[in-house]
Amino acid sequence: MEQIIFHIDVNSAYLSWSALSLLEKGAETDLREIPSVIGGDIEKRHGIVLAKSVPAKKYGIVTGEPIVNAMRKCPGLTIEAPDHNLYQQRSHELMNYLSQICPDIEQVSVDECYMDYTPISHLYQTPTEAAHFIRQQVKERFGFTVNIGISDRKTLAKMASDFQKPDKVHTLYSYEIKEKLWPLPVSSLFMCGKSSVQTLNKLEIKTIGDLANADCDILSAHLKSHGITLWEYANGIDSSTVASLPAEVKGIGNSTTLSKDVTLREEACKTLLWLAESVGKRLREADQLAGMVSVEIKYSSFRSVSHQTTLDIPSDTTQFLYQTACSLFDDLWDGSPIRLLGLRTSKLCSSSEPFQMSLFDLPVMSASEDQSVNHREQTGPSLSRQKLAALDKSLDDIRRKYGENAIIRGSLLKENKPHKH
Repeated sequence: MEQIIFHIDVNSAYLSWSALSLLEKGAETDLREIPSVIGGDIEKRHGIVLAKSVPAKKYGIVTGEPIVNAMRKCPGLTIEAPDHNLYQQRSHELMNYLSQICPDIEQVSVDECYMDYTPISHLYQTPTEAAHFIRQQVKERFGFTVNIGISDRKTLAKMASDFQKPDKVHTLYSYEIKEKLWPLPVSSLFMCGKSSVQTLNKLEIKTIGDLANADCDILSAHLKSHGITLWEYANGIDSSTVASLPAEVKGIGNSTTLSKDVTLREEACKTLLWLAESVGKRLREADQLAGMVSVEIKYSSFRSVSHQTTLDIPSDTTQFLYQTACSLFDDLWDGSPIRLLGLRTSKLCSSSEPFQMSLFDLPVMSASEDQSVNHREQTGPSLSRQKLAALDKSLDDIRRKYGENAIIRGSLLKENKPHKH
């Protein structure tokens, strides 16, 4: 499966977060429903507009313009000072939630991030279904809305999220750019600022399609390397990938909010297997072994429970993490519908560090073998552990070379469902 990327952007973040905070404090008016902006100082009449409401937009107010200009356009404009501590808190809450759905996210500002959908693709029928699920969950949990752009290219996902707002999901795959992107004015292109727009317009380049079909030598002569970058974006050329957040120093884990409540152990264990693969892979990439494993369950009632166990022998193998997780799950689950499952590891140690092995990890040998092999050679890892480690390494190599979905366990394949007519 080719890489699929989401760009998730909070709609008018500062204004939405301030509006919710004021409502929580007893305000009777929702800033989002009246002509209002965040930014500046109404008494000193200076500063710029940081965010605007939809009603304010109807007056022609734009982000970045001086507050005094906005007040001229709308004399009854409500102005609220920014609260950056609040915004950081709301941003942290959102990113923490999104990382529970998929850990492969790259936060690029306080109110937007990229998410690599590819590792969680087996949990949803389509990327669009997953995006709508995330959009709706954010709205229900936090009270504000997001736009989500979907594409096979990072830059195109960004531009897709800027299509019609608010609370929308849009696709802009490479094969859709001629239909959806090229008719738009060049000002709509990512990284195409006012100065670049003026230069392109002087060259009779009005639309993104005009730019995509322009002579690169001419673009380079007038806009230097930036002209070539814009030409590449107009043609959907972008090889960048999602730069995931670094793993925690003291622990490595992953959790996922399920697309629907799970009530069967079999389905829960499938999710635990996927989580074990994800966590095991990250452990191996970090050259770490886990000394403790914990499982978290969040029920549909939003009640959370967790259970952990210390491992006799630190491990990074997918199968061992999975078996331990299933055992913890069986001890923990009360049969209620499950909304979220998490698998976390801690008490990490370097894979190169020596560790005490148990009697059960010694290889089983016949009497003749025992007589011919000295004691020091017998204390190596058991054949089963060697095979599991070799299997994990092979799977990691294949996925690293050909993509995450190049090889998938049979138990994780989605069942074929009849199409609705």
